[in-house]
Amino acid sequence: MGNKTIEIKLAPGYTEEELRQTVQKAARVKECSYRILSKGLDARKKEHIHWQLRVEVVADSLRGATPSLPEAWKIPYKKRTTKVIVVGSGPAGFFAAYVLQQAGFQVALIDRGAEVGKRAKAITTFEKTGTFDPLGTYTFGEGGAGTFSDGKLTSRSKHISLEKAFIVNAYIHAGAPEEIAWLTHPHIGSNNLRSVVKKLREEFQALGGTVHFETCMESIESEKGKVKAIHTNRGEFAAGYYILAPGNSAYDTYRMLIQAGVPFQTKNFAIGSRAEHPQGLINLAQWGVETLPGVKAAEYRLTAQTDNQIPVYTFCMCPGGIVVPATAFEHTNLVNGMSYYKRNGIFGNAACVAGIHPDQLAGKKVTPLEALENLENLETRFKTYTGNFSAPAISIKDFLSGTMPEKIPESSYPLGLTPAPLYDLLPVVVTNALREGLLQFNKKLKGYDQGILLGLESKTSSPIQAQRNDNGNSPGFNNLFLAGEGSGYAGGIISSAADGIKAAMEIIRR
Repeated sequence: MGNKTIEIKLAPGYTEEELRQTVQKAARVKECSYRILSKGLDARKKEHIHWQLRVEVVADSLRGATPSLPEAWKIPYKKRTTKVIVVGSGPAGFFAAYVLQQAGFQVALIDRGAEVGKRAKAITTFEKTGTFDPLGTYTFGEGGAGTFSDGKLTSRSKHISLEKAFIVNAYIHAGAPEEIAWLTHPHIGSNNLRSVVKKLREEFQALGGTVHFETCMESIESEKGKVKAIHTNRGEFAAGYYILAPGNSAYDTYRMLIQAGVPFQTKNFAIGSRAEHPQGLINLAQWGVETLPGVKAAEYRLTAQTDNQIPVYTFCMCPGGIVVPATAFEHTNLVNGMSYYKRNGIFGNAACVAGIHPDQLAGKKVTPLEALENLENLETRFKTYTGNFSAPAISIKDFLSGTMPEKIPESSYPLGLTPAPLYDLLPVVVTNALREGLLQFNKKLKGYDQGILLGLESKTSSPIQAQRNDNGNSPGFNNLFLAGEGSGYAGGIISSAADGIKAAMEIIRR
């Protein structure tokens, strides 16, 4: 018995029988088993759109070594008495806690938000009535922001292949679609993620881990370079090690940490708005037709470089998705995007943002605290403009021309749109960059200027970054680690989860 790896092409909408026959023909075997290693849609030529698959074939008639299972990432276990507190149950916090518990530590996971079921109900009420519940938002709570933002697993981070496989396998084991192991642009879907994160949490608890929802960290107590305890609205938690992964929206947490002496620095980030189009327009521009058999919805990724060297790009594209009210606090107003597994909504949306440094935004050099204050002031400005959680919106054509919109087309956003001069609400440097970028986008994707821009998109990444020693801990605190998007070292589910695992492994090695 031997194996070989082949590459094949199949038309959209192919059947399992067509896949089997194509594999046998390409491998020149009559009987075989096979597994898909990777799969991506090639739509570069609209007249020849096809799936490109890489397949491992195993058959008695093949020569070569017997195939071995992919290398597995192993967690070193031994019985330990050391306690670890992990703050934040998003990908970074959860996988840090999950790995540490499997390694034999006693782990407590806390989160300021609610468990996923209660969180989902609060979000539904929010979208129907506009009544804000800080315990049930798109930002905080079980699973973090990623639970309600499509569950995209694409990651450009290098040197995390084993960790990525561990993370993906954990999601599959908890009920995620198996295809996430091989699709070029995998996603779980927000509807699936609600049950997946719950099952993972229950497995963590079955291993002996404890979870405390609706528990907000308010301060840290330290002495001689060591954190002794954290204080929350539900009492004190003490442990040998602490991993903080509260997400990049927890401004109050980061202010507290900075004032407690935890060192941060400013970094590049990105802000802009959500661009929304009819999904049929995107399909037609990308495929030449409005539907393709066997393909859910067309995606796009666009980039542009402005005269001032400010990058403008789309991010977190949600085909067939919904624009959602993603504010973390009642005094701010911002948006994000999400989609369900089927991606069958009538609209598609993506963040349309300019990459910028907090110093550029302020027009002067700023401290981490000032960077947070400036960004929060901008988020508050959008809430002040509407007076509620409706999204300020404008057509792309009006944004480009500087024309005040009179009427906004239909949108997926659940709390309504308010016609607004987004070109004035956004900082001048951002508006100018977006205008240049949008003109380039329209040349790259036909009809792009027929869409709308809505709301403030300010959570693509963090404007500040926690300083780290070579071993990953916070300088001046030998038992404190910051991980995930809020730490400034990760972006997205996979890279955040891997960053949490990295912190966990440093504790395991000690």
